[in-house]
Amino acid sequence: MRIIYMGTPDFAVPALDALAKAGHAIVAVYSQPPRPAGRGKALRPSPVHARAEEMGIEVRTPASLKDGAVQAAFAALNADVAVVAAYGLILPRAVLDAPRHGCMNIHASLLPRWRGAAPIQRAILSGDNVTGVTIMDMEAGLDTGPMRAKHVTPVEDKTAGLLTAELAQAGAELMVEVLDDIAQHPPMPQPEEGVTYASKIDKAEARIDFSRAAHQVERQVRAFNPFPGAFFEYRGERFRILATHVEHHAGMPGDLLDDSLLIGCGHDSIRPTLIQRAGKAAMSPGELLRGYDMPAGSRVDG
Repeated sequence: MRIIYMGTPDFAVPALDALAKAGHAIVAVYSQPPRPAGRGKALRPSPVHARAEEMGIEVRTPASLKDGAVQAAFAALNADVAVVAAYGLILPRAVLDAPRHGCMNIHASLLPRWRGAAPIQRAILSGDNVTGVTIMDMEAGLDTGPMRAKHVTPVEDKTAGLLTAELAQAGAELMVEVLDDIAQHPPMPQPEEGVTYASKIDKAEARIDFSRAAHQVERQVRAFNPFPGAFFEYRGERFRILATHVEHHAGMPGDLLDDSLLIGCGHDSIRPTLIQRAGKAAMSPGELLRGYDMPAGSRVDG
């Protein structure tokens, strides 16, 4: 097939690789424009952009797809299908209708649950037992299009980073399967019941509220690893908790209950197992406490 590929972050790289490996002709890659990054704020291409250039594929980075000339250039590629994975721009009707089979999206949830921008993080925060990926035909609504295939995976104790990598690979394999035989994967309307929306993550959500139950704090830590990182403050410094587990000890929320960083919550307590002081590398609590005093009876600020 002649495929236009549209994606931006690391999540979208495996599908690009898989489609090319399967023998499809990737006629162009669309990705968001390079952004300033690093200390020098030099423009850095997105992961998909960089990978496409390595593969020798033409990359286009329009700031918007609303311009008529941009839409005409898209249609002129004469694609059989456009595959979209976390692209980040709205696709106007002229773009949706241009490929022969339309535009198909790799969405990181089991639709209709968690339509929207942050399905992986919201699934973890909500304590979902399972999540997955859905291949869907795109239409004008937000992740409302008919579905062609699903893959289910357990959430277990995975971080957002681990789950993203797992679902990226699963979505890549599922998209190849669908395109290998589109007729065997007819579009099915999404059910009207069970719709939820995964709103974009606000950095303010990463501040830990220790008045919540410990199991909720533990989910918050996993949902925001690696970004933006669940954090608390102590003596004016910020500390990111990258991994933790729940312990059945009662104490005032935010209080340090022992000399090994056991922190009281609204119900039970948490003990971080990987922590990062601002400007430092991630370390175990033991490594942190050998050079930094956080005694029992102290209090942290969520």
